[in-house]
Amino acid sequence: MSTASAPPSVDIETQAINTIRVLSAEAVQQANSGHPGMPMGCAPMAYALWRHHLRFNPRNPDWVDRDRFVLSAGHGSMLLYSLLHLTGFDLSMDDLRDFRQWDSATPGHPEYGHTAGVETTTGPLGQGLGNAVGMALAEVRLAAEFNRDGHAVVDHHTYVIAGDGDLMEGVQAEAVSLAGHLALGKLVVLYDDNKITIDGQTDLAFSEDVRARFAACGWDTALVEDGTDVGALDEAINAAKSVADKPSLIAIRTHIGHGSPNRANTSKAHGEPLGDEELALTKERLGWSAEPFDVPEAVLEHFREATGKGAAVESDWDSRWAAYSAAFPDLAAEFARRMAGDFPDGWRDDLPTFVAEDGPMATRAASGKVLNAVADRCPELIGGSADLAGSNKTRVETSGDFGPSSRDQRNLHFGIREHAMGAIMNGMALHRGLRPYGGTFLIFSDYMRPSIRLAALMELPAIYVFTHDSVAVGEDGPTHQPIEQIASLRAIPGMTVLRPADANETSAAWAVAMAQKGPVALALTRQKIPVLDANAAGVARGAYVFRDPAGDGELDAILIATGSEVHIAADAAGTLESEVLRVRVVSMPSWELFEQQSAEYRESVLPTSVGTRVSVEAGSTFGWSRYVGLNGASIGIDRFGASAPGGENLQRFGFSADNVATTVRGVCQSD
Repeated sequence: MSTASAPPSVDIETQAINTIRVLSAEAVQQANSGHPGMPMGCAPMAYALWRHHLRFNPRNPDWVDRDRFVLSAGHGSMLLYSLLHLTGFDLSMDDLRDFRQWDSATPGHPEYGHTAGVETTTGPLGQGLGNAVGMALAEVRLAAEFNRDGHAVVDHHTYVIAGDGDLMEGVQAEAVSLAGHLALGKLVVLYDDNKITIDGQTDLAFSEDVRARFAACGWDTALVEDGTDVGALDEAINAAKSVADKPSLIAIRTHIGHGSPNRANTSKAHGEPLGDEELALTKERLGWSAEPFDVPEAVLEHFREATGKGAAVESDWDSRWAAYSAAFPDLAAEFARRMAGDFPDGWRDDLPTFVAEDGPMATRAASGKVLNAVADRCPELIGGSADLAGSNKTRVETSGDFGPSSRDQRNLHFGIREHAMGAIMNGMALHRGLRPYGGTFLIFSDYMRPSIRLAALMELPAIYVFTHDSVAVGEDGPTHQPIEQIASLRAIPGMTVLRPADANETSAAWAVAMAQKGPVALALTRQKIPVLDANAAGVARGAYVFRDPAGDGELDAILIATGSEVHIAADAAGTLESEVLRVRVVSMPSWELFEQQSAEYRESVLPTSVGTRVSVEAGSTFGWSRYVGLNGASIGIDRFGASAPGGENLQRFGFSADNVATTVRGVCQSD
């Protein structure tokens, strides 16, 4: 423990707040990189929240009924790191000294799973607020499902610190609108209204009445004129907590870089170190005499009271949990299973299988049937679509619609808010206890791409039901026909993309999606396609031999297809076999899963001895060269689509057995 001390004339509260300011500025200065201004301005509100309101246990950061804290303005990460260190989380002073350095526990923006106490990865502005809406939604949904009279085992708030930049981003506007509509009363946003962005004063581009907008969206709002007044901040937070039927926004007037004589209230305080001279002047202004990264003993003791308080709060919950478990053992076991992320026994048992006699079926329709079979076994599965439930087939038929007066239902209506849908799904997954899915047309995955990318970065088990997956969408034309979307989703590290070839592959794809640790995108057809003799085990391995020529002999070529093009490839192979060309058809629903297989398995599916290969996928050919090689060919679409009936589009873009056979002949002849 430090032996440094502060002037006796400075009260402990002021010392504590100044400690946050100085530590933040020192770490940024040491790194010669970062954002000191926001932590310096927000220190009082953060202190008030963490000292007097936030329920957490530093010794058990994952305690299930803790309050969630989201630093949506993630560039101010040193605010959070300072608080985590000071209150006793597993984050040392050396970690603060290593701010923004290779392999440190204090990266430039907070990263979930990397630093104890960080609830979500933030940095892209607005995303954290969207995540917080998902966390608050999860809390109220689980409370409705598990709490009983006199036994509240799910009862916590979600708090956010958001800045001007957060409130300019479109994703937060979508999320704020939905949060107000859903009356998420345990969501409290502290708005750091410092009126500064990188370019200068916010009025260069931002002059809206923020409180009026939030109020119009159904939020309770309040104003704290002096962001250094801890008493006023406490009062405002208490008032927000008392509002049960509305989320709350507290607009807090702050001064970026508070304490810096020459940088406060300027854009220079936002995203660059203060400089050695200015940092020295700031410490002088704040009455700070301790050595760099040295915390006065009394201040550390003051902050570390959080460990005792946290242990007591969790101990109280443990007592309530024991009583709950005794009164409702089955519910308690189910809650424990859900929070641990385990699956119920036999959850795969009712996965449907399909037969050709059932007739052609769109994979989106098959997905709807499989989703409902999984939902019957897995009550944690909850989701919906961005106003396309009927088209995406995302409705849980045995449940009603989640809303302000129906908290125990499972069908979410995200509205036409794809980006917020993705961010909210992330928040639900981060909270734990629920397994979120969300649907829209594949083309509109672009609207939610930043949230998808963050799900992959955080390895969150989100499931995206993307239907209308090709030019077979038809008459709606090129604005609604995905071309590059599958390739772009495959390019995201940690993302698993599955494009099933028929109803049976769709059933297997859902089994994979549920068991996957990270996010999964299901790319599904609008049009009906044949039910094939698909191989579920092969789907789980990413690719498998769908069809081999009869008899013995060397292969002449391999056709590799995905989705609705597998049956076209199979028809082409049959034609070529009659011409004494021996062609294997490989169904490859997932590149990512295939790449995870052993070299022996991959060789068994795509033997290197067969260099004549043709890929068939109704989308961009980008990336297919890894499988077809220099001597192969790719049948795909490297232009935008067209408005015409879906079947005609497929024919004109070359997705016919005749064209596939012609392409294989040409490649074989060139060899």
